[in-house]
Amino acid sequence: MDQNTRITGTERFFDKDDIIVSKTDTSGKLTYVNDTFLDIADYTEQEVIGKPHNVIRHPNMPRCIFKTLWDTISSGEEIFAYVVNKTKHGDYYWVLAHVTPSFGKNGNIIGYHSNRRSPKLETITNIIAPLYAELIKIEENNTRKKDGIEASSIRLNQIINDSQMDLNEYFLSL
Repeated sequence: MDQNTRITGTERFFDKDDIIVSKTDTSGKLTYVNDTFLDIADYTEQEVIGKPHNVIRHPNMPRCIFKTLWDTISSGEEIFAYVVNKTKHGDYYWVLAHVTPSFGKNGNIIGYHSNRRSPKLETITNIIAPLYAELIKIEENNTRKKDGIEASSIRLNQIINDSQMDLNEYFLSL
């Protein structure tokens, strides 16, 4: 589960009827993964349970998307987002993620639940991949990581505002 796993450039796909499911605690450590998660990511359950969910984070994923995701779910709201993930062996796969907080009996957030579906290839190719490349470039053009995330978040918000939708509506409309 080395974050420095060599990226192969090989894209993996899963069936449009399959759903990748994972659950984490409030710190993002995996508490549950389904077989589809394990199959596509090339991990065993023993290798991932208790580990940070970012074990599958691909380097070509804008940090501003993850910041937005965590800000949203930690405030008790759901989010939809396109995410590119990395397998144990360095391949990659795209998902349309729906992440929701899980609440305890007292109403406090006790963890997070993510369901991920296979996105439309044309949406990834024509819209999401170019957008994410632009956001990453903005992030990389800043010497301080925090400034890069802020700058790319501004650009993302411009695009969302121009669409006259909120982020969830925008991603679901694609």
